[in-house]
Amino acid sequence: MADDEALVGGMVNTGAVFRRGALVERPAPRTARALHAHLLALEERGFDAAPTPVLLTADGRERLTFVPGDVALPPFPRWAMTRTALRSVGSLLRRLHEASAAIAVDTSAEWPRDLADPEGGTMLCHNDVCPENVVFRDGRAAALIDFDLAAPGRPLWDVAMTARYWVPMLDPGSATALHPAGLDAPARLRILADGYGLSPQDRTELPGVIEQATASCRAFVAGRVADGDPAYTRALAGQGGWQRWDRIQEWLVTHHEKFTTALLE
Repeated sequence: MADDEALVGGMVNTGAVFRRGALVERPAPRTARALHAHLLALEERGFDAAPTPVLLTADGRERLTFVPGDVALPPFPRWAMTRTALRSVGSLLRRLHEASAAIAVDTSAEWPRDLADPEGGTMLCHNDVCPENVVFRDGRAAALIDFDLAAPGRPLWDVAMTARYWVPMLDPGSATALHPAGLDAPARLRILADGYGLSPQDRTELPGVIEQATASCRAFVAGRVADGDPAYTRALAGQGGWQRWDRIQEWLVTHHEKFTTALLE
């Protein structure tokens, strides 16, 4: 492995993330100081499935430990979409939440609102547990990376955001653009909930929170496009524009009861 290696994946820091030996150097988020403190606190509580922050540089970059393993990039391979992989993502998220629940949120930090829970919360959520941010080993989720969008929220919000990416909670036409064909969304939503150990009450609420999270994601994309972000503008055009978002949201509402039934069976 080269000592200086560009790491690919994601849309925000493309071309700006490098591995240098045992460390990763990347642009630091605005909340880096508070986020680094949170990551160190997670480690102190036994959560060993996230990078360890090492340094903030004077030129606005951060250094963290490199987390070895496999990361799925789009179009997502079948190995990342197995039922075992999906269940392990739920279990890993539960471990993160159990550790995070014991850590006080730094209320002085200006946590990003881009994908944050609109209802807020007392626990720091990851908010972006997409395939590109999960490190696998031996076919199971082993670590989470890229906490840039972390913000206070409900644990269920984080589950809903994760479901959007991993089930995925997309109409079949949209899903097959990046995911293997034939994925059974209701069954996979149940597997994710089982892996997490979601309570009956949260299972009842999850489909509605997924609808809420999808609306927030649409607003996030709209904001980026309005700001002239070329990556999001290209992605929107290449994925069918706003008609695709209309189709996804209509599909979620139409299948709401089916998802609820699958979760509670």
